[in-house]
Amino acid sequence: MRLWFILVLLALASPAVAKDLREPRLTIAKGGSGHPQVALTFDACSGGVDERILKTLVDNRIPATLFVTRRWLVRNGPTVKLLAAHPDLFEIENHGSNHVPAVVGDKPVFGIKPAGTLANVRAEVEGGAIAITADFGVQAGWYRDATARYSSDALDLIKSMGFRIGGYSLSGDYGATVPAAKAERIIGNARDGDVIIAHINQPGRASGAGVARGVLALKAKGYAFRRLDEVDTKEDDRR
Repeated sequence: MRLWFILVLLALASPAVAKDLREPRLTIAKGGSGHPQVALTFDACSGGVDERILKTLVDNRIPATLFVTRRWLVRNGPTVKLLAAHPDLFEIENHGSNHVPAVVGDKPVFGIKPAGTLANVRAEVEGGAIAITADFGVQAGWYRDATARYSSDALDLIKSMGFRIGGYSLSGDYGATVPAAKAERIIGNARDGDVIIAHINQPGRASGAGVARGVLALKAKGYAFRRLDEVDTKEDDRR
């Protein structure tokens, strides 16, 4: 009886492990009239900036949505100024304060410790939003957490805070882990209406070169590039 009582107390004291992680899917309206379109979204989690990607976007006047963390903004002042100088190209959205999965419980998500509680989820979201307003003078309307997975209760909380969830339909670089040729092939084969996710904060990895080439391949095919704030979107929750 005593052992049972101790186990109950431990269970009550520890956050429950999330069992229903969701990975929201997001697409945009198709271009129609023979002009396909996609939304390029880039995560800036921590670290530096991949100039191969950024230069491609700026030089070719290709708009994109960047999900940035507070800690990335702090470490990349010159790039922040460059992004702010191109408000016509870059939509800046919320990737959190410290790149923490919006998951209630204590089970790591892809090796990353989750927020654990709803209070911590709220703090992570609010911290990212405050940093964006401070650096860019705008209010973020979209939120994407670390790993793009969420527990259901955290997802509901973020939506109640007024944010739309930055899902995606095509992973262009699988967390900046794939070879350049594969990233180029994935992105170059995107479909009309795709929301593409890739990473702009890993300059030392091969993926970035392929991401840049894949974007240019879409441009050569006549694809248009849209930001999330300028096009109709469709959201689907998926486990």
